[in-house]
Parts: sequence; C-alpha cells; structure tokens
Amino acid sequence: MKITDSSVIRFHLKILHGISVKSLEKKKKSLLFGGSKVFGVPLENLARKYIPEFGLVPCFLVDACSFLLERAGTVGLFRKSGSLPRIKTLRAKLNSGEGCLSTALPYDVSTLIKQFCRELPEPLLPPELHAALLKGRALSSPQDNTSALQLLSCLLPARNSSCLHYLFDFLSKVSERCSENLMNCSNLATVFAPCLLPPPNKAEMSEGRLKLRVLVLHTFIESPHLFGVIPKAVMDSMEFLINFPLQDARRGHRKTQSLKEKTAPWIPVRSKVKPAVSEQSKESTPGEKPTLRRSIGMETFPNILLFRSYQRFKPDAALPDSHSLDGIEAGPQETLKRDLPFVNFSRFARGHGSESSPVLTGVGKLQLPPWRKRISI
Repeated sequence: MKITDSSVIRFHLKILHGISVKSLEKKKKSLLFGGSKVFGVPLENLARKYIPEFGLVPCFLVDACSFLLERAGTVGLFRKSGSLPRIKTLRAKLNSGEGCLSTALPYDVSTLIKQFCRELPEPLLPPELHAALLKGRALSSPQDNTSALQLLSCLLPARNSSCLHYLFDFLSKVSERCSENLMNCSNLATVFAPCLLPPPNKAEMSEGRLKLRVLVLHTFIESPHLFGVIPKAVMDSMEFLINFPLQDARRGHRKTQSLKEKTAPWIPVRSKVKPAVSEQSKESTPGEKPTLRRSIGMETFPNILLFRSYQRFKPDAALPDSHSLDGIEAGPQETLKRDLPFVNFSRFARGHGSESSPVLTGVGKLQLPPWRKRISI
C-alpha cells in the first residue's frame, strides 16, 4: 500500500477509535457550468478567492460572510428567514454576476448562505463520511470525540476543507456574540445540519441520529481551529513511515528478488551425444577426493603409511618395534598395529623398479581383523 496522508489518518482512526473510512480519492466526472452562476454549481466551477489562512474560498461565501460579520449582533441571525421575493431577486442578480449584497438585509443574506450550501451538487461534507462522523461523535470520551472528528476532517478534499473551514470560523465568530443575537453554537449547528449533513433516508431522521448530526457541527463550530489540521502525533508517525519503513521494505523486496533469481531452479539439457573423456580428465586433482573405483586398492588400505615408512630399512633387517619408527607418531602407529598385526611377516623387499611401491615378501600370512576380511589383497 502506498503511504499517503489519508492512509495514515485512516490507520489512526481504525486503531485509536475503531472507525473504518473508505478512500475518497475516486475521481468523479465534474459537471461543466459556464457563466457566473452561483447556486447549484460545483465548487471547482465557482469563482474563488485565495485567503492565506484557509485557501481557495468561493467569492460569494467570502462576500456574504464579510457582510454579515459586521451585522453579527442581529437577533435570530440564520434562524429567521428573509423575504422570499427579495431572495429571488438577489439570486437572479448574483447568477448574472451583479454585486448586490451591500444593499441587502441580513436575514436575506443569511438565507442565501444556507441555500448555497444546500444546493451544491455534492455536499460540503461527503456522504461517505457521514456514518464515520456520527460514530466518532458517539464515542464515550469527549477527548475521543474531538480527536476522531479532527482526523475525519483531514480526509476531506482540499476545496471542501477550505470552504468548510472558512464557514465554521465565521459561525464561531457569530456565536461569540450570542448575548446579542441569541445564536450560540448549538443553535447554529441545528440550523446548518440540514444544509451540511442532510439525512439520506427516513431511517436517519430519527431523533437520536439528528441529534448526533447537530453535535458533529457543534464540535466544529466550537473549535474551528482544529478543523482540517492533522495532529502532531499523526504527523510524526507519518514522517517515520514515509522515511524509514518504506525504504526497509523496498530493500527487503530487492533482496528477496535477488535471492529468488539466484536460487531459481536450473534444469540441464541432456545431450544425446556423449562427449569424449580425455586422459587429463580421468586424473583427479590433488584437492579432490578420489572416487571409490580408484581408491578400492592401495588408497583404502589402512596401513599404507606404515608400508612406506619401511622403505628406509634393508630387506634383511629385523622388523623394528612399532614405537621406535622414525617420522611416525605413536598414536597412529598403535592404531595401525591394532588393525594389521605384522607378527608373521618375515621381511620387506622392493619390487623391480627403484621407485615402485613397496611389496610384501615372505612366507608369513597377513592376519586381518574380522571387519577387513572382505577386502581382497
């Protein structure tokens, strides 16, 4: 799996809070809208303004929020609806590219903001995250609630995150003047729940599920500075995963590949024509162990070293004691003496050639141990 920001965040959500989230990286066909239309247009087709703290935010949302922020003390702001005829006229002017908010009434502009969020082709909070958001808000610990919702807000696309961050920051400033407008965080969350977290079916419209949706927005409005911000602990783990384990995994993968290449089975092809064996190939090298056929004679004879040691003595000389042989240690001689007793050998003599191997002469018989009797001399 490729290590990205979203994959590490989903991993933390699963391990820390038991929340599984599907990937949101699937590309969807965006609808193309021309002109200056504002309502019912995807975010990528809207005219947007860059704000350093938030990013690219739709121009209409920036102008409307800036207008209402100067009138945030209006009682019942966002709760009371504006005039439908005036709102219809404002919508027509805004869709034609005409600036008309400076002369509008606060209730009309607040109603336009709710309609703008509700009529987007894709909700600012994607439906794929709704179940995870509700599950995160339903956790028992308040600290876990905030942590889970903060991680989930980091999974949003950049255009959605910028727009929502700006909106929640604005609503938080409106709630700070609740003593004047009577609109605290809970009231504002209740008003915007159908716009940002609309229930997909009737089963989700129960009292308990609707309350959870309001609590999700309440958390974001109350703490907008945490929205879309990756926690430091996740950033540290993300940096560790990207810099170290991925390199080790790649090295291990390369080693495995090279090992597989080296240990690949090799099947020799048998040739029908047998190659001729040269005279040199028949002779074994000094370091090689002789084959059984070559070593069946003198090579396997256990006392050949003892025979070669007797070449220094004359044929008529008496057989020396096994412990007084020069150049042979006592340990191997005792073993040789046990294996081949030479009590019945009268003498040793050389063959015809001066450099030939020693042979045995005499009337004595060679006495072999029981385990050596099957070897013929």
